[in-house]
Amino acid sequence: MKNSCLPLLGTDYVEFYVGNAKQAAHFYQSAFGFQPLAFAGLETGLKDRVSYVLRQDKITFVLTSSLVPNSDIAAHHQKHGDGVKVIALWVDNASSVYQEAVARGARSYQTPQILKDENGEVVTAGVYTYGETVHLFIERKNYRGTFLPGFIEWNPTYKPENTGLLFVDHIVGNVGWGEMDQVAEYYRTVFGFDQLISFDDKDISTEYTALKSKVMANDNFWVKFPINEPAKGLKKSQIEEFLDFYVGPGPQHVAMATDDISHTITALRSRGVEFLDVPDSYYNTITSRVGTIEENLDEMKKLRILIDRDDEGYLLQLFTKPVQDRPTFFFEIIQRKGAKSFGKGNFKALFESIEIEQSKRGTL
Repeated sequence: MKNSCLPLLGTDYVEFYVGNAKQAAHFYQSAFGFQPLAFAGLETGLKDRVSYVLRQDKITFVLTSSLVPNSDIAAHHQKHGDGVKVIALWVDNASSVYQEAVARGARSYQTPQILKDENGEVVTAGVYTYGETVHLFIERKNYRGTFLPGFIEWNPTYKPENTGLLFVDHIVGNVGWGEMDQVAEYYRTVFGFDQLISFDDKDISTEYTALKSKVMANDNFWVKFPINEPAKGLKKSQIEEFLDFYVGPGPQHVAMATDDISHTITALRSRGVEFLDVPDSYYNTITSRVGTIEENLDEMKKLRILIDRDDEGYLLQLFTKPVQDRPTFFFEIIQRKGAKSFGKGNFKALFESIEIEQSKRGTL
């Protein structure tokens, strides 16, 4: 395994530390169409925390809140607000992946542990990445239960329809000034990732703000982590705003894939999910920029969906507004029609839309 990519099978789950897990779970059911899966809390013997687990196709979210004022979860939430703490990665052998990661320089978060119940066992182990974010390695090949040992099935009567979300396409992290190269190198040396693409402030800028980004990916492209840092501009960029309100580095957004973005965006809008606005002018030159697409362009304009093309195809994407009080974490909805890129041609329009929202917040 030395000098090679750690054998990752994909994203196992994403865990959010939130102020009120019960209410957050209702939001993700109602607004995004996630289905109830599992629960852990006082009823399962926990005294300090509660977790609700939701799933939509291959996307699993864990929403965790502290039940006590003095805990790591409570401290994390007080500092950062609602946000991602754990990006769990599915592996065949958690102990060996953990040992290799630590040998390559990763900082340990949790030594290998075996969790057991009547459905078998799960091995977990973890390392830190940027900021206080962690990667847990999850080995579940000997487990037949709903989620993890210690959780019980959560089967309420309230189950809104799903919205067509399929899997995690990528997860973007924001880091501080001058830290992008260091974090990218961390993923290169510890995880064996390659740099898929990079963008500098000439690629990602407007009249007022800019950022730099490197996209790190594993060898099967099932795990992709773009890493952003601020770049100097005339005004405060979205990355600086994130770092201010999150109080340090952290995951900025999770991109969720769909195979019918028109259906998904229509469903999400009807449930109250708010998206960044895209100006009409964006669509004036879209045909000359991306060429012919299978979708109806008038419908794309009506839904405000962004379109970009690379050498292998095109993609369709749209970004939500922040989904909590602090202007930090949000979601991307993406449909790939062959493209492996990340919407470079949309950056200017996207940033200008974000700047409008920043101006409303008084943080530009």
